[in-house]
This record gives sequence, C-alpha cells and structure tokens, in this order.
Amino acid sequence: MLNAALLGAVCASSLLVGFALTGRWTGPRLIGMIMGFGAGALLSAIAYELIPASDLGQPGTALAVALGALSFFIGDWLVDRRGGKDRKALGGEPPGSGSAIFIGTLLDNIPESLVLGMGLITGGTINVAFAAAVFASNLPEGVAGTTNLAAAGRPRSAILRMWLALVLVSALAAALGYALVLTVPAVDGHMLEAFAAGAMLTMLADTMMPEALEHGGPLVGLVTVLGFLAAAALSVRSG
Repeated sequence: MLNAALLGAVCASSLLVGFALTGRWTGPRLIGMIMGFGAGALLSAIAYELIPASDLGQPGTALAVALGALSFFIGDWLVDRRGGKDRKALGGEPPGSGSAIFIGTLLDNIPESLVLGMGLITGGTINVAFAAAVFASNLPEGVAGTTNLAAAGRPRSAILRMWLALVLVSALAAALGYALVLTVPAVDGHMLEAFAAGAMLTMLADTMMPEALEHGGPLVGLVTVLGFLAAAALSVRSG
C-alpha cells in the first residue's frame, strides 16, 4: 500500500513542477503542446491498458464505462457552475474561484490515482506507460491552475499549499485503490478500471483536448499523436 501511495504522489508531483515553471518557460503555446502530448499519452494508456484490462466482454463493463463518463460529466458541471470551468485555461480566473479550481483538479486526478493503486495489486508491477501518461498530463494542469489562481489574487504560498494537498490526496487515492482490491472481495478491479476509463475519456474530450488546441494551435494534433505513440511504445515494452 505504501508503494501505491508513493506512486500516486510521484505522478501528481508534476503539479508542483508546473507550479515552479509558471512564468518562466511556460508560454501558452508551449503549455498547449505539453497538454496535447499528455492527452495523447492518456488516450493511449486508456486504449492499451484500461480498456483491455477491464474486459469489455464481461457483463456490465460497458455500463461501468458509461457510469464513469456520466459521473465525471455531472461532477465537472457542478465545478463549472462554481467557477472552475476554465481551470485548464491560461487566461485569468475571476476572484473567488480557487476552491472550484481545487475541486476540479481533484476531480481530474482521483480516477487516475485509483487506477495507479489498483494496477499495483492486480498486476504486481508499476504500469510505466500509464504512470508516465498521468505525470505528463498533470504538468500543464499545474501551470494552468497556478496561472489562474495567481490572476485571481492568490499568493504563491497559498497556491503551493493547494498543490501539496492535491499531491497528498492523490497518494491517498492510490492507496485506497490498492486497499479496495486487496481487502474487499466484492470490489471488482476490472469494473473500477472501466469506470475510471469512462471518467478519463470524458475529461480529455471536455477539458484537456480543447484547451490544448486553443493554446497550442494546429500542430497540437501532431504532438497528440506523438504522445499517443510514446505511451503505446512504453505499454508494449512493459507488457
């Protein structure tokens, strides 16, 4: 379980890297490119890791994917209404949206962290492709969130505390995913992975990929394919 928590923390630590880089080497175009690469990597991880592992031939798996998508959609809609709609954008956020950005980023990260923990108990090893995809996708989120929170008047010390809290929560979520499969016989890891796949696909289509295209321009399509291929190569080698 400790290994699962450490893995969740490491993959979420790119939020802190994004925080540190904000305002230095992180122009909107570059962040859009990184976001596109991370989106491609996550798409590959879902296609090559989560969906095959969830076993679509098993009764109820497609329903689990749909429920994951619907759950994220509803949660994201609620966050949008509270001011977190543009948490991945690189424009300024209105004052008072800090809690919504925090909750929205948490909503994005929990499915990924749960899968990281479940992967350790079901596969016994770290899924390098999926872990790399999660790390890459969190980096631009750290930059965008930091930019928006700073525009809303939040001091950097408060923003840093928020990212540290998210890293901690990601670690706990990964440990929870590990513990659920290990200690609760009724929990079906395949169904949870299918649920997470639906949630993550909805997140990519709804927030990450549109922002990548807006800020990175037409070349983002090529960079997204590069991210997909890089994660696919890691998946094949680690498999």
